[in-house]
Amino acid sequence: MARTNCSVLPYINPLFTFNSRPSNSLFFSNNHISLHSNYFLSSSLFSSPNHLHLLAHSSAPITRVSTAPVEYAPPPDLSFQKEIARLKGLRESLSGCRTLTEKLRAIDSDSRLKSFLQSWRIQFAGVSLSDHELFLLKCVVAAGQEHVLAEFDSGEIQMGMTSLKSALYGLAEMIENWDGNGGVGSQRFDQENKAALRSLLKMLGEVEQFYDCIGGIIGYQISVLELLAQSTQEGHTTHWNGQTAMALRCQFVEIHPPSVLDLSENTEYASQAAFWGIEGLPDLGEIYPLGGSADRLGLVDPETGECLPAAMLPYCGRTLLEGLIRDLQAREFLYFKLYKKQCITPVAIMTSSAKNNHKHITHLCERLGWFGRGRSNFQLFEQPLVPTIAAEDGHWIVKKPLEPVCKPGGHGVIWKLAHDKGVFKWFRSHARKGVTVRQISNVVAATDITLLALAGIGLHHGKKLGFASCKRNPGATEGINVLIEKKNLDDKWAYGFSCIEYTEFEKFGISVDPHSPSSLRAEFPANTNILYVDLASAELIGSSIDESSLPGMVLNIKKSVTYMDQFGIKHCVPGGRLECTMQNIADHFTNRYSSRCYKGVEDDLDTFIVYNERRKVTSSAKKKRRHTDKSLHQTPDGALLDMMRNAYDLLSQCGVTIPEVEDNEMYVNCGPPYLILLHPALGPLWEIISQKFVGGSIAKGSELQIEVAEFLWRNVQLDGSLVVLAENIVGSTKTNEIGEALLQYGRRCARCKLENVKVLNDGINWNSGDNSYWKLDMQRFEALKVILHGNAEFEARDVVIQGNYTFDVPDGHKLEITPGVSGLDIQLKPIEAELMDRGTWFWNYKTRGRHIELELIEF
Repeated sequence: MARTNCSVLPYINPLFTFNSRPSNSLFFSNNHISLHSNYFLSSSLFSSPNHLHLLAHSSAPITRVSTAPVEYAPPPDLSFQKEIARLKGLRESLSGCRTLTEKLRAIDSDSRLKSFLQSWRIQFAGVSLSDHELFLLKCVVAAGQEHVLAEFDSGEIQMGMTSLKSALYGLAEMIENWDGNGGVGSQRFDQENKAALRSLLKMLGEVEQFYDCIGGIIGYQISVLELLAQSTQEGHTTHWNGQTAMALRCQFVEIHPPSVLDLSENTEYASQAAFWGIEGLPDLGEIYPLGGSADRLGLVDPETGECLPAAMLPYCGRTLLEGLIRDLQAREFLYFKLYKKQCITPVAIMTSSAKNNHKHITHLCERLGWFGRGRSNFQLFEQPLVPTIAAEDGHWIVKKPLEPVCKPGGHGVIWKLAHDKGVFKWFRSHARKGVTVRQISNVVAATDITLLALAGIGLHHGKKLGFASCKRNPGATEGINVLIEKKNLDDKWAYGFSCIEYTEFEKFGISVDPHSPSSLRAEFPANTNILYVDLASAELIGSSIDESSLPGMVLNIKKSVTYMDQFGIKHCVPGGRLECTMQNIADHFTNRYSSRCYKGVEDDLDTFIVYNERRKVTSSAKKKRRHTDKSLHQTPDGALLDMMRNAYDLLSQCGVTIPEVEDNEMYVNCGPPYLILLHPALGPLWEIISQKFVGGSIAKGSELQIEVAEFLWRNVQLDGSLVVLAENIVGSTKTNEIGEALLQYGRRCARCKLENVKVLNDGINWNSGDNSYWKLDMQRFEALKVILHGNAEFEARDVVIQGNYTFDVPDGHKLEITPGVSGLDIQLKPIEAELMDRGTWFWNYKTRGRHIELELIEF
């Protein structure tokens, strides 16, 4: 092999390269390296148990030249198998260690680490690291990620020295000048670099701890490489009865279209299931997985320019998180109206540090007084960030020295994290048996009966897990719900409902091409990530000490990882990170049988699926719509249009004459046909809302916003804008003994009655190019606005209200508008003292079998 004299790279295992180089890149053998400089580097970085030392020499200019010989090595072996075998051996050695000292001894014997230490003799001064932190750094090197500790670029040679070597010198210089006691060198190793190292150690510590069930940092890398190896070996030709069975540790596996309970067809049973859901509200909690980075939304604070998480998206006048709590309070208000008892549901929110997610959510909850629910009814738990990897070689992607690009590890970490952080125990302290789970971006999940029926069936029948599903959009980037049939290694047959993510279709031999023999059939419904979960069953999985606590581990490398390097250059690298999928916890809830079942097995399973019209189940604000993009799928605009279609369906049932919503192209060109936004506490069941709205009409181009629960619309004709806003929508707050403002349902609610009223005004300026309808940021010519403070009431009967009006009704008063001699007779009266809490009228909710009937009670 040819040899020459030039700058030298450290030895690199040919399986992994420091950068994503083409196949003709050059690699070098493990030669001793002599660095002629004013720093002598030794291996004590990784050998000293507590401190790092550097021997400083003269301050003469640094000469970074080497005359050591180099060798050219062949391109890397992309099979990954040799590296996986090495790491598995190391993981096994570490798993047998009881103490940190033993772990340090075991990892010091790793060949990769030894090779690194022999090639680079490094000493650093002034940095005090614990044994645990030293172990974490050694794990990085042993996992083949040396470059994280010394950033590199494309490998250009400058002044006889590679940029990798330059980076290592830079790292040495930075840490040399980090004087933990604030010495002379502390100015050179600035706060940014100190923070970078501490941030790296924090991330590594969290990965090591959280992924302990698979071997910590080493196990994380093994899982990444195994998934990468699958993608390269399979060539996307895997079939269900072949390698899929091996992956699922069984002899045989098939998927079948699932039998579902269609709520839109079996309406009587759907009503019964929703009633079970209302009745069981005191046994339920809520879980919101809000830890994702939501990069596709491109959400930015307009004042600070800071990137924001999805929870802060200002949708229809409020953040998405406020929308989730609003939906929950609507169900609690319904429970109060039926049973005359207060029920406050505990809410657990999984956050992350991505885009300061945890900080923003915490501050929002604090600013809004924890939504009048009390701090004790919230549990925020933060998921760890994990390193992203390059699809080509499995390297962690690094944006600058000591700073790997990190992202949340998927919503599937929620079960193990809930166990680790005591969330299951917290739910038990609130006497909860099950939880409903919904994602932040889905703005229609609580429409009508879907969530209540899902939870009702789960509780009533003692199920372990339930999916809310719907028709799948062709070509959509969404998973499917399936019935899995497996023959296990013990010759037992297992059945259960589960989910296959769209990123895994090819792995399981499923094609989205409609002309392919393996094309995805219409019988497979969409997975929406709306779940009912039995808490005891989920805790059993989350507390397991093996990989079963991390369901549905996937490596999605179909998308690129975008980041900005230290020089401000934007990069887009094919890659991803190890993710888990929360819905695949269902794979652990299969039912076992001694023989194969050919039909009728679904009713007896511990898992179930409810099905409804798509726009009553899912419509997401997941990605920003470009101005020129005609597709509305998964955009805030598309979700708004689905809400308008729901409003049309609802109000049409109420006898309200209203134009039908046209296709998406009309929205792209002209905007929505109208804006109708109704507070969910008006129902949330449509059979309740349909008793509060009776007759009338809404003209095209109109706007209707009703933010009050005690409301009556009877024969109202609207042509323009009508906006009713209230402070006390479902009740008022009282301060408890520790100073918290707690919501009391039904107490001092605002009220509004409209009977035989015409509302005529010029409404929204639909021609304004500045309108953002999903933000409720529109220009209006005119509007009728009713603003109700405290327990204020507004009534209008037998009148025409034309033009621009704002009626601002003070707390404790009732404003009545009736026909007058020369126009409108407007009278403001104080509410009688004995009626202050319950109001001059209210809706009385009564049950008749599976249905709820309303009776108007007036005083």
